[in-house]
Amino acid sequence: MSFPTHRPRRLRRTPAIRSLVAETSMAPRQLILPAFVREGATANIPISSMPGVVQHTLDSLKAEAARAAELGLGGIMLFGVPAQRDAVGSGAVDPHGILNRAIAEVKAEVGDALLVMGDVCLDEFTDHGHCGVLAADGSVDNDATLEIYGRMAVAQAEAGADVLGPSGMMDGQVAVIRQALDEAGHQDTLIMAYAAKYASAFYGPFREAVDSQLKGDRRTYQMDPANRREALLEVELDLEEGADIVMVKPAMAYMDILADVAAMSPVPVAAYQISGEYSMIEAAAANGWIDRRAAIEESVLGLRRAGADQVLTYWAAELAQWLKEG
Repeated sequence: MSFPTHRPRRLRRTPAIRSLVAETSMAPRQLILPAFVREGATANIPISSMPGVVQHTLDSLKAEAARAAELGLGGIMLFGVPAQRDAVGSGAVDPHGILNRAIAEVKAEVGDALLVMGDVCLDEFTDHGHCGVLAADGSVDNDATLEIYGRMAVAQAEAGADVLGPSGMMDGQVAVIRQALDEAGHQDTLIMAYAAKYASAFYGPFREAVDSQLKGDRRTYQMDPANRREALLEVELDLEEGADIVMVKPAMAYMDILADVAAMSPVPVAAYQISGEYSMIEAAAANGWIDRRAAIEESVLGLRRAGADQVLTYWAAELAQWLKEG
């Protein structure tokens, strides 16, 4: 029996060979840690559906950010959990609101050693849980929401945010935020646009994490999971409006979208490994069904392989520690 001269298995024979020829790698600088901070909390509050993730106090959040900087992470994305909510999400634009206070205190803690990022969306701050303000008929009022997003973005930039993440999927949000930032003198503040954000069943644990008040769903403004080509249109629009980075969210069930976006985007592409993806792996590992570390590493490596330049993942610090240890 004859064999071909080239035998691919030769390139898999030892760990050293596999390392030499690996096409995809991970580094701490490519990882972004999402983190939650709860107004008035005096101790960390565990999130039951996301084992190992908590709602931070301001002090513990600063410690977490300092650790992230020490580990060499690319950034920390902050989400606020306010004590009070109203129909228009007033806490989002209040300079003393929990998210803006957290941005300011984390920025003071880490300086330029870590990019401080803020979520620009109203869902955490509204008493109805939608990402924008509501019209009289109960629908989300796109244009009224944009006006608030502009003020919210400026408030975060003035608090010290390096990067803003508009995640509400309102039409025109990037253009409005870019204009508001530029007019307020924050021309250097980056916009990481949630450009292709799908209406997903995998957001469930996140709603616990931010104590969401949502009843119903967000299918009228988040993307339909059935649609692929539409994602490229959404990304193109955000690029035209001035996005510095574009994001695909969720990640693992949307790797085709991630690959499509990476193939066409002239700017960096991020992927958000969301709460439900995290919780599934943690639950399976807790039951002994999978190897936890191997599954975490493989899941994030897969996103890098599909084209993500940055990955938002709740395992960012743990992954960075593993990478540091070798």
